[in-house]
Amino acid sequence: MRYDTGLRLRLLLGSALFSAIASPVFAKDAPAAPEAAATPAAEGQISDVVVTATKRETNLQKTPIAISVLDSATISDRHVQSLMDLADGGVPSLRIATFEARQSALTVGIRGIVPFDQNQTARDSGVGVYVDGVYLGRSQGLNAALFDVARLEVLRGPQGTLFGRNTEGGALSIVTKAPTGEFGGRMSAGVGNFGSYDGQLHLNLPSFANIAIKADAMIQHQDPTVKNPLAGQIGWNAYNRVGGRIAARWTPFDGFTADFAFDKAKDENTPFYSQLINYNPKGLNVGTYTAPGGALGTSLFYGGVACNTSNGAGGVNNPCIAPKAPLVGVHPERQSVADVGVPQQYSVDETQGFSANLKYHISSAIELRSITAWRKVSTNQWDNSGGPERVQFVPNGKTSRYSLSDLYQSQFSQELQLVGSIPQFDYVAGLYYFYEQARESAATPTSIQWNADGTAYTILPSQVFGAISSGNQGWDYNSRFLQRASFARARSYAAFGQVTYSPDFADTLHLTVGGRYTKDKRNGALYMVSGAATPWVLNYDRSRFDPMVTLAWDASQGINLYAKYSTGFRAGGANDRSSTFGAFGPEAVKAYEIGAKLDMLDRKVRLNLAGYIMDRSGTQIDFDNVDTTQFLANGTPNPTYNLHTENTANAPGISKIRGFEADLTVRPVDRLTLGASYAYTYTNVPTTLNPNPGPTFNAPTAVFVVYTPRNAASGYVDYEIPVGGNDTSLRFHLDANYADAAYSFQSESVKADSSFIVNGRLALADIAVTDHNKVTLSVWSRNLLNESHIYRRSAANAAVLGDYANFNTPRTFGAEISAKF
Repeated sequence: MRYDTGLRLRLLLGSALFSAIASPVFAKDAPAAPEAAATPAAEGQISDVVVTATKRETNLQKTPIAISVLDSATISDRHVQSLMDLADGGVPSLRIATFEARQSALTVGIRGIVPFDQNQTARDSGVGVYVDGVYLGRSQGLNAALFDVARLEVLRGPQGTLFGRNTEGGALSIVTKAPTGEFGGRMSAGVGNFGSYDGQLHLNLPSFANIAIKADAMIQHQDPTVKNPLAGQIGWNAYNRVGGRIAARWTPFDGFTADFAFDKAKDENTPFYSQLINYNPKGLNVGTYTAPGGALGTSLFYGGVACNTSNGAGGVNNPCIAPKAPLVGVHPERQSVADVGVPQQYSVDETQGFSANLKYHISSAIELRSITAWRKVSTNQWDNSGGPERVQFVPNGKTSRYSLSDLYQSQFSQELQLVGSIPQFDYVAGLYYFYEQARESAATPTSIQWNADGTAYTILPSQVFGAISSGNQGWDYNSRFLQRASFARARSYAAFGQVTYSPDFADTLHLTVGGRYTKDKRNGALYMVSGAATPWVLNYDRSRFDPMVTLAWDASQGINLYAKYSTGFRAGGANDRSSTFGAFGPEAVKAYEIGAKLDMLDRKVRLNLAGYIMDRSGTQIDFDNVDTTQFLANGTPNPTYNLHTENTANAPGISKIRGFEADLTVRPVDRLTLGASYAYTYTNVPTTLNPNPGPTFNAPTAVFVVYTPRNAASGYVDYEIPVGGNDTSLRFHLDANYADAAYSFQSESVKADSSFIVNGRLALADIAVTDHNKVTLSVWSRNLLNESHIYRRSAANAAVLGDYANFNTPRTFGAEISAKF
């Protein structure tokens, strides 16, 4: 954070304790479904919230799981257009960040289960992301625009029984709005700063032949927030998103519902800018490339003696650092224009999928369900976010690594469920099958070349001729020198069941027991490294059983207590950034949790508490390295220059995760909602041996959990003032979100900044135009105070140049008009 962190934290927590200005249970007026058996809220009371975390609709307060819910009104108030917008910390236990600086792949974590690098062909996430019950197998494409969302459910803690593999930290479930069968809909259009604009259309058609159809379409655009000085090239943190979805609901007879949906989206985006925030932080002597005899070369000297730097130059006990190119500035504050213009074009993510969700409600005792889905994603990555800000200057040297990757994935899943209730018992049972295949290739050409003293540079050609090599390559597809290429196929089979027993003799007690058996198979190959064929293969075959036991007690009206034991796991695999496709095992977690869900003072105060202990074994730790050495000691070009290698090791022993969460919602008077939310997360991972080849091989290394602040808090206030008649009102929304500084690399001890983000919206809502048509006018701002903080920082190059960092998005604001018809 770039101003008084302590003051901001005291203000936030003080406000939270005094007036409760937020809660992760953000649902506002969400009606309870009949199955939830929820008590209707009277005027001025806090409404019930319906969730589907147990594969059936239940009342949030009676569901013994720690859950945060964001409904459609909250999503609109916070101007959440994609999952990346939740990176501000609105749900304190949910952490979302870019992988590297790339918007094309997101890192999603809950309760300290946050992977560092999950966007590869043969590895998985620790938090499952689902859309209408369909698991999304890759992190690529997760930042696509959100289609008409009814609610987002954040399930905190292992969900290994009902959701299965790769949900050891929890699950993020996105539930979209279903067709209504009645003509109507909503459309909106908006504009904002940074050249942004967006538009949405959601149309429900009248039902015919027992078929209801709904169509959704959207477009979102933002110009770069950091400009690129190179003419004709795109800057950083820009996006174009467009997509559509069509859904149909068929109800041929009572008790049977068939939901079909097809969606397709395209997300063009550029990464966040990586800037140099200090130079020579270790205070080394600054060397020169001029040898004692006066010749200019590629080796460093200080005091007439060759330096011994990490780039392999000779010398003994004479450490020094390379001089900084004059065109590269040091910027401890967020930049709006890059120092050096470099080639940068949009990365392109394309997603599409089809799903069929069938339900046959035979009776209250039995309902049959089937969820069938096919999806695919393609990502063509163009990442020149670092320019020359991450590599030491060398006279006439080539720099500005253009990280290129093409990933193509497809998946198929089938789930069968049996859900029902009989006297004293509620049960869920099911079978699950998942298959995916993914392939990727990557290249890292350099894009600019310095002159002799770093005062000027030339743009290297995108297309080269002659033999393609590490020293002679471009970024045109026909000129790429592939640093790596891999493919992987995965199959997963599961059988699961869960039953809740509520005995007649003690109907306030509810004992839930469940389990899931999973068998994972994965095979693949890293068939090319540095342009040469390689023999490295993966054959992974594991099975496991995940139990769950929960005891819940309805202590009194509005007071629900629970204790829970659960497990979860993240599948093993292989690291395709490793030069040998290094394999690693699964990680697993055992969790012990107690919680309380309280509705008090005539349902004007809601307080939910959860405390947990999680012990994780086999923690997957990534050790990464980019070879920034341009020339070897003898002056010849380094053939592995710009090569990104990464190896994964399973940490020994037990990684400890401990936490506490408190969620408070208060409605002191009608039309005013206040609340408070807080998450404390302690993590400790045992020292792990570094598997990377080189001088640090097998060295005991301190490792960390990324993007997990020790303390995080979030808050909001909603106030509504009636204006005239016909339900028109003036709505005011303000939210504030704080997080401590956190690590952004698993094997680096440097932390990024703390953060304090404020968002706001003011709307004149539901202006009656006709008897059936209403219009809403609104203005909004994200990062209202224009706070600046580093969310990702690396000191890996501190001995050769300095630390580089990525900053958050500056203040954005705009106006929007929407209409219901």
